[in-house]
Amino acid sequence: MTEAQLPPVSPPPKIERLKKRPDFLKAAKAPNLARGAVFLQMRPRGDGDPLIRAGFTATKKIGGSVERNLAKRRLREAARLLLPLHGRPSCDYVFIARGGTGQRAWGRLLDDVKTALISLAADLDRASPAPPTAPHATAASDSSVSG
Repeated sequence: MTEAQLPPVSPPPKIERLKKRPDFLKAAKAPNLARGAVFLQMRPRGDGDPLIRAGFTATKKIGGSVERNLAKRRLREAARLLLPLHGRPSCDYVFIARGGTGQRAWGRLLDDVKTALISLAADLDRASPAPPTAPHATAASDSSVSG
């Protein structure tokens, strides 16, 4: 297949960081899911902006600053790799490190993040009502048209 025959590839969605406390608090009220070494919160913003935003946190229960920073670095890299593939546009994600995030095998951590992203997206699809269908024309509405 030549380059001229390849279908156009859409650019990956833009991903920004959550940094402000109110954004984290809003995400805390949203659906969440724990998978292995990661706890993930997903909040649909509903603003129509296709931007994906991600925040990362690790509590002191994880350990000292070195352990927390390692856990957050690993979650940031996992999000960088997986959010363009499995993240939803117009959603905020908060990745919370759990015990063992820093020591978990890299492949298993990626699996944890991937399954959490897919499960939350599926939950969102099930919770969302079906989009309204176009109304069918009726005889009554057709008779009111003058012409």
